[in-house]
Amino acid sequence: MSHSTVLPALATPAALKFLDRDHSILAFNERVLDWAKRADVPLLERLRFLCIVSSNLDEFFEVRAALHLTAAQAKEHKGAYTETSFEALAAAAHDMVARQYTLYNDELMPLFEKQGIKIVSHGDRNTAQRQWVQAYFEREVRPLLIPVGLDPSHPFPQVANKSLNFIVRLGGHDAFGRENDIAIVKVPRVLPRLIRMPDKVSGKHTCFVSLSSVIRAHLSELFPGREMAQFSQFRVTRHSDLAVDEDDVKNLRTALRLGLEQRHYGQAVRLEVSAGCSKHLSDFLLGQFNLPEASLYRVHGPVNLVRLTQLVDLVNDPRLLFPPHKGCYPTQLVPGESFFERLKRGDVSIHQPFESFDGVLDFLREAVNDPQVLAIKQTIYRTGTDSEMMVLLREAVRRGKEVMVVLELKARFDEEANINWAEMLESIGAQVVYGVVGLKTHAKMLLVTRREGQHLKRYAHLSTGNYNPKTARLYTDLSYLTADPALTADIDNVFVHLASQSKLPKLNRLWLAPFQLQKKLIERIDALGEVAALGKDTRIVAKMNALTDETLILALVRAGQCGVKIDLVVRGACMLPAQVPGVTDNIRVRSVIGRFLEHSRVFYFRCDGEETLYLSSADWMNRNMLRRVELAWSVTDPELRQRIIDECLVAYLHDGVDAWDLQPDGSYLRVQPTKPGLQHGAQAALMARYSAGRSAMNGT
Repeated sequence: MSHSTVLPALATPAALKFLDRDHSILAFNERVLDWAKRADVPLLERLRFLCIVSSNLDEFFEVRAALHLTAAQAKEHKGAYTETSFEALAAAAHDMVARQYTLYNDELMPLFEKQGIKIVSHGDRNTAQRQWVQAYFEREVRPLLIPVGLDPSHPFPQVANKSLNFIVRLGGHDAFGRENDIAIVKVPRVLPRLIRMPDKVSGKHTCFVSLSSVIRAHLSELFPGREMAQFSQFRVTRHSDLAVDEDDVKNLRTALRLGLEQRHYGQAVRLEVSAGCSKHLSDFLLGQFNLPEASLYRVHGPVNLVRLTQLVDLVNDPRLLFPPHKGCYPTQLVPGESFFERLKRGDVSIHQPFESFDGVLDFLREAVNDPQVLAIKQTIYRTGTDSEMMVLLREAVRRGKEVMVVLELKARFDEEANINWAEMLESIGAQVVYGVVGLKTHAKMLLVTRREGQHLKRYAHLSTGNYNPKTARLYTDLSYLTADPALTADIDNVFVHLASQSKLPKLNRLWLAPFQLQKKLIERIDALGEVAALGKDTRIVAKMNALTDETLILALVRAGQCGVKIDLVVRGACMLPAQVPGVTDNIRVRSVIGRFLEHSRVFYFRCDGEETLYLSSADWMNRNMLRRVELAWSVTDPELRQRIIDECLVAYLHDGVDAWDLQPDGSYLRVQPTKPGLQHGAQAALMARYSAGRSAMNGT
């Protein structure tokens, strides 16, 4: 059946206008900010969500803002990046930042004070507190500060990305009789941004002072004999996406190391100053950083809200935090039972963080300690600076096993940690490769080869998320353990392909980007459209972090217009306009923002009663489909497949607390519970389910 005779062209092509990607990213942060507003969320957690929004905005500016800014400075009026696009994004970001600080000042800080927790400003300190702050300044801070007065021989200093600084306008003359009136004070990053004052000066409260307040109180002392006329905190955000021409470098690791040294001093894209900063000083800074007025953010509070996450750790009051969650040991596994024996009976799925990442670590640990295991191959994208997995791989090398690691050096903001791990592994004799030139290796695979009698048998782990035990406690992901011969053979072929760059043989159970993944998804979507056009039962439910690939979006729209019922659970950016009359009537999009970061990718297709389910490392973004090495694999065990459908799709489609539905204009509306108090969020329901399962296993 040909597409030309069954699948219509888009019914109203002009009516299908993709939603803007960058505004969709900001809309995601609005949904995160909502958690900071919710009265049913513990106070310290509300502050944490406020800080997460600030961290996300930092990354947004570091990665997405430069093209808009450059277009604005060049007065561009055509294309995706223009003067207008810059102004629209700046207006949206300014509005969000203003609401963040309003929430911080007018709601969160007063609530902390009611709990006896105060960040005490200079004007509110009593005599004893001021004396303590002065002693702290003299002992811990002043020795590390070097004020720089600007003149022809003292040019404006290099200011690092997101660092805290002060600018001061001085009256009078310097020691040489000159009227150089601007000085800069750079604040060392080694100093804590929040300091708890001792009980003897705090009274009945738990009192803190911010580092910026400590310096501000004693700033004039750094300029003896000069009048301090004006001053302000400031912080500049710079474009920080590393760009390395891989075709033009001999050693990618060395080139990236050099790039990392320059990352902190890239193009300035945003300037934050205190709300009271004079126009003279803000104009001076804008000129130094070559920024327009729209890039200036005047904030009513600390210029770096991200650092207030320290308050969460310093207070650490269980009453003001979520009840602690510890994932239960994977329910399909028995502690102490050999993974190799268990996997001979069938595949295992681990739903993190409701089930713990310990099962994955134990699988690798058994492989390292088993003398029959001959080889271990693993991809590494983000594993962190303190990784038990890397320690285990080092031990595997020490025990004489063949260890191959495909380590992605270009994992954004994890480049330095990955370079260090690469050097460590190479130094002890592991085989380390960096994937394919021009592509990021984002697939998550771990393959173990074991001698069993006269044969070699493979065991594997695949995942929708990273090999990082810390984020495995915070992100929802699916781990998949298997001994399936066809699937493990595919994985081995992919490892060989990445190492040798030889032609990839036909794969049986895997879809691999950049070769097949996008094509296979479109074929599957179009096939459902053909069947739906005949009036038969069809369904697509897909869960991912982002949907921005225009080719896949058009395939979904075609299928929807043929009658396929489509539900998409997209956490972040989504460019597909849902529920547009006559265009996307059959497509619904929702975003679920919960206590944990939604990170699993699950794709479900039903065609005339036949169900298929795929798990994947890939979002539906152009970069994932065409510029990365990504995997999707089918789940063939009916019981396992149904469990994943129930927990990762059905639960989220019925979420009555934490879900937001995308409207045709790109806005999101939070779902309203039909029966207040009786609805549950998907994550809360899963925590309860696995907690009950753990209790049952423990006999409690």
